[in-house]
Amino acid sequence: MCCVDRLSRHLNSGHGDSASTCPSGLDILAEHGPCSPAGDIALSCSNLMNPSMVSWRPRWAPILVVVALAAFAIVTVRSLREPVLRAAGWALVVSEPVASADIIVVSLGSGGAGALEAADLVQSGISKRVAVFMDPPSGEDHEFIRRGLPYEDAGARQIRQLRSLGVTDVVQISRVDGTEGEGQVLPRWCDEHQLRSIVLVATKDHSRRLRRVLDRVMKGHPTRVTVQPARYSTFDPDRWWETRGGVRTEIVELQKLLLDVVLHPTSF
Repeated sequence: MCCVDRLSRHLNSGHGDSASTCPSGLDILAEHGPCSPAGDIALSCSNLMNPSMVSWRPRWAPILVVVALAAFAIVTVRSLREPVLRAAGWALVVSEPVASADIIVVSLGSGGAGALEAADLVQSGISKRVAVFMDPPSGEDHEFIRRGLPYEDAGARQIRQLRSLGVTDVVQISRVDGTEGEGQVLPRWCDEHQLRSIVLVATKDHSRRLRRVLDRVMKGHPTRVTVQPARYSTFDPDRWWETRGGVRTEIVELQKLLLDVVLHPTSF
């Protein structure tokens, strides 16, 4: 009798326990041979009825493998860890030679570090004039204005800081909102004032992406722009991974830089 028929007859019968009435794989193999289709079915049946022959793997085995590989990688490349992290930090920073310019422009996001760097550039003779972007008031700023209280935006604060540092020739550029806003306003402003060269001060972590933006927006304009990272920026490309703020800055700015590269792969 065919193994399938025998299995069906025994499993469908209502007499006794199915496990005890089901023919063993050895019985069917003896009748049909191990190489026959019935023999294959018999082996499957025998394995199913015998839990000790079922292949068993712990669910946590893949996790252990991943942990082991990660630990091995950390131990192996530990000597390369700091150079790699340092290179990632400096990937955000641009370094360009600074020469005499018509004016020094302070980016809005550079804050007090930008004001300090611009004042030092004035003292070193790069230029006597400094320009500052003005920023639009935010929600709470409008409330201060409505209540008649003193209001000082980031641009006004930089102007006050520059004057306290001895810079007397300070001009204002129209209100902007972020890096893209500075990139939209700066070319037209340079053309209107017939500027041949400017030094743009930015934070260290922002300087590389700003350089890419300027390369795009200033194309076709006669003004030469040099980006100067502020030395007093809180971001340290050589030790950024040692502080939570440094890690946050590195991750955010690196994401923005990579996005800029993806959106503008031919930006020079």
